[in-house]
Amino acid sequence: MRLKSIELSGFKSFAKKTQLEFGSSITGVVGPNGSGKSNIAESFRFVLGEQSMKSMRGRRGEDMIWNGSAAVPRAGRASVRLVFDNSDRALNLDFDEVSIERVVHRDGVNDYLLNGSHVRLRDVAELLSQANIGSSGHHIISQGEADRVLTASSRERREMIEDALGLTAFLYKREEAERKLDKTGENMREVAAVRRELQPHLKFLMGQVKKIEQAQALREELADKYTDYLAREQQYLKLTRAQLMAEKGEPEHEHARLGERINHLRQELSKKRDDVGASELVRLEEEGRTVAKKQEAAIRELGGIEGELRAHATLAKEQGGTIALSEARSFAERVVSELEGSGNLAALIVLAKEFLRRLTHTPSAGRTTEELHAKKHELEKDLAHLRAQEEQTRSAVAKLRQELESQKDMSRDAERELFAAMARRSELESTLAGLRARSELLAREEEQYKAELREAAVLLSRIPETDVQVVFEDEPRGAQEDRRRKIERLKIRLEEAGLGNSSEVLKEHAETSERDAFLARELADLEQSAAKLRELIEELTKTLETRFVDGIDKINIEFENFFKLMFGGGAASLAIVKEKKLKRGASEAHEGDDEELQDADIEIEEGVDISIALPHKRVKGLHMLSGGERALTSIALIFAMSQVNPPPFIILDETDAALDEANSRRYGDMIENLARKSQLILITHNRETMSRAGILYGITMGSDGVSKLLSVKFEEALAVAK
Repeated sequence: MRLKSIELSGFKSFAKKTQLEFGSSITGVVGPNGSGKSNIAESFRFVLGEQSMKSMRGRRGEDMIWNGSAAVPRAGRASVRLVFDNSDRALNLDFDEVSIERVVHRDGVNDYLLNGSHVRLRDVAELLSQANIGSSGHHIISQGEADRVLTASSRERREMIEDALGLTAFLYKREEAERKLDKTGENMREVAAVRRELQPHLKFLMGQVKKIEQAQALREELADKYTDYLAREQQYLKLTRAQLMAEKGEPEHEHARLGERINHLRQELSKKRDDVGASELVRLEEEGRTVAKKQEAAIRELGGIEGELRAHATLAKEQGGTIALSEARSFAERVVSELEGSGNLAALIVLAKEFLRRLTHTPSAGRTTEELHAKKHELEKDLAHLRAQEEQTRSAVAKLRQELESQKDMSRDAERELFAAMARRSELESTLAGLRARSELLAREEEQYKAELREAAVLLSRIPETDVQVVFEDEPRGAQEDRRRKIERLKIRLEEAGLGNSSEVLKEHAETSERDAFLARELADLEQSAAKLRELIEELTKTLETRFVDGIDKINIEFENFFKLMFGGGAASLAIVKEKKLKRGASEAHEGDDEELQDADIEIEEGVDISIALPHKRVKGLHMLSGGERALTSIALIFAMSQVNPPPFIILDETDAALDEANSRRYGDMIENLARKSQLILITHNRETMSRAGILYGITMGSDGVSKLLSVKFEEALAVAK
């Protein structure tokens, strides 16, 4: 890569557009003091991105702009444009020619352009770093700065050498990696803090979810038991209804046939005799049936009231925790079972079934125990009267039958058949009454089943399956009641567990868990990034150390050669030194403390020391050198640094000002050696230095204060320089 030209417009004293072309390996810029020739060196610093106004002899960006004179008005902006030949693609751009331009405006705003396109300063710096070019590096050395490499501290000298060796890019990468590592660590702490804050709430939600899961398990268990219970109940009701229908069929049919037969026999007897006794017997029998029906109704009602009173008593005992309702019901079921085997106790069977019905259900709403007792007393009186009336009727019938028996002309066969039919019909009526009671009980159980089905649908949010096939055994009714009690207990547990706003809790738990998992993944990613950054920092540190040590060895070879060339002998070298230094803040922390500083308060800082030995002198330290010797030593070191990692161009701004004629010739020889690897732009007053240049530019300044570029020959340049 070769520097082709630089163009200044409105920059400092160059009010008008001025262009310098660099067609030779050594280009000289000459001119009297105050002509503005040093502004050429500063224009290089400016366009390469220098941000320190002090290094360009200014206080602010506006100081870089031509400020005007009586003849030439001030400019609104200043610009400097560099053009490189990039045929070898040293700059990573696919262009044969690359131009870099910087523009500063009166308001201090800067623009950077790359081949005419606006870019960032960082883009420019990264591009130039590929070719070992910086804004104020070792390749731009102004008057008075050459000695800085000698006066600098060992740490500052190390930084200069690192820049000369092209290690700045690695240092930037390491600093960037360290900044990223610090930022990553900060992010890790923030993420970890957020996770810690999230954990108590997540733990609480997990507890809630566990309760919900337990409640759901209860619900599933309830659903299973409800399904089994309802399926069995449906099957039981279906089979019992069918059984009742089957049991009622024959008695009802026989009862109807007997009614017809009795009516027929009565008509036959009526035809055979029309006496008062037979008619009276019929009347008395009808009256007896009427009384029996009233008595049956009274017994049923009385049984219902007694059932309600027992239910009241049972509930009261249950509240006291002494007798369970299931025990009373079980007793009633056994009574019904035993009494159904006796055909002569129909009334008692009805009473027991009515008692069971009343016991199974909740006492009638609105009737108190006192009212029930009053009604019971009234019914007992009515029942006593009916029983007396029944006994009276039975006695009259017996007496009349005895009288009729004595009558020889009576048709005994017809009467016996009639009496037998009437007796059988009475038995059938008792049987049918029992079947009706069972049917009523079954109807109530069917209603209860429907209510259970509706309640199950509400609790389970769905209608349980009732068509599930179950193995139906002839089990006691109490087994189903046991299932019912278990279901009730599950209902209570489910109600205590509560599902409430479970959907919201589950949603919040899912969201919180997802956020915690995201933070965990982010933390893991950050830890992985931190590990990679630490690996990168370690790798860059090793690379820097290796290249720095190798670079020092190479610089020492060149430094020795240049030093001997400048002084005609002697020796010079660089050495890496390590110094102990208090960490920042350590001295303040231990101020007034008698305890010794700990190792943790001390850090090791690496630097570079210079050792020299002049020929024929005992001078060993830099502080013992004369001004001229210091200038030669610093020049020798700077040139040595430039030779190890040559930049594309080097600008030397009057670095030869303090040299005598003999040293100037040596300086010129070194310049020619440097020019083999880098383009040189020399701003000088020195005739010897001028003689080594292939192209000379003369700078002059007229009365208008504007620097002008003169096209002069070498001899004319010498005259201008006087």
